Amino acid sequence: MAKKKKAARKKAAKKTKKTKPASAKSAKTQKPIGTVTHFYTHIKVAIVKFKKPVAVGASLRFKGATTDFEMTLKSMQYDHKPISRAPKNKQIGIKVSKRVREGDQVYSVER
Repeated sequence: MAKKKKAARKKAAKKTKKTKPASAKSAKTQKPIGTVTHFYTHIKVAIVKFKKPVAVGASLRFKGATTDFEMTLKSMQYDHKPISRAPKNKQIGIKVSKRVREGDQVYSVER
């Protein structure tokens, strides 16, 4: 009798696979689209160098050693002039809702 129970438990254990949550899997495979190069604390503006074009209205995630939050991009500036689309490889000023640090990575969030 005991052998039958052990065999049944082993069979049940083989059927159930442990899977990682989808969010953890996508966060590791997702590549950053930009990096924070500077942050002005008194006006809460981050200078970000983007690796690809980004438009106003995009959802961004800032992730670093002590930073991890999402926000919708509302305003950007290049050379003190408002822009609606950030070209790649340019340093763009972005108004952020929380503090970010130099070296924090910027990710695109699909909603």
